[in-house]
Amino acid sequence: MIPLDNRLKTVFGLCRAGAVAADVGTDHAQLAAALALEKSSKVYASDIKDGPLNSARRTLDRYGVKNAEVIKSDGLENIPCADDVIVCGMGGELIARIVEECRFTNANTRFILQPMTKADYLRKRLCGQGFELMEEHTAEDNGKIYTVMLWRFTGVKREIDEIEALCGKNRDGRYLGKIAKKLLKNAENMEKSDNFPDEAKRLKAQAEIIMGMAKDED
Repeated sequence: MIPLDNRLKTVFGLCRAGAVAADVGTDHAQLAAALALEKSSKVYASDIKDGPLNSARRTLDRYGVKNAEVIKSDGLENIPCADDVIVCGMGGELIARIVEECRFTNANTRFILQPMTKADYLRKRLCGQGFELMEEHTAEDNGKIYTVMLWRFTGVKREIDEIEALCGKNRDGRYLGKIAKKLLKNAENMEKSDNFPDEAKRLKAQAEIIMGMAKDED
């Protein structure tokens, strides 16, 4: 078994066995190696920088991985094709751009995404561009809470409200608590400044709704 942290284990669990996978921003290529060896996947491990690519090659060599190819690429630019597109550890805006620029999207393509920031932007943007959020799961690693998303393209464009943008399909109390806490902190800062009392009230109301969602799930 290839050692993966909890975040990458969650990503790994959403990838399909035997699928052609693109691990965008592969870094150390631990995930790429696990997919190749444990899910019999053909894997393209890509990064835009030489340092991570060299690290990826060393990892694949160490585990004797044969069915993985290391590619220098800005997003999916140089990836020939993939069934499962994996983009983890980047900001939501960058992930959205990478997904939207995918040349080979079809009904069978799956996008496994793990944003570090601006998950709300990512959800709103992709829903508005005809993508459907299929599943969403929490991963807790070293005291930090992440969300991992599974998307597909349907062509049906949909506008979503702020609560759906903030939470998506994730109903895990740990994740929703994190979102609510951030909203309350922003509201508190606005109240201290006395400049945005209405906005502070709105954020507190959103936090209450989200905490209620978490309570319902428990």
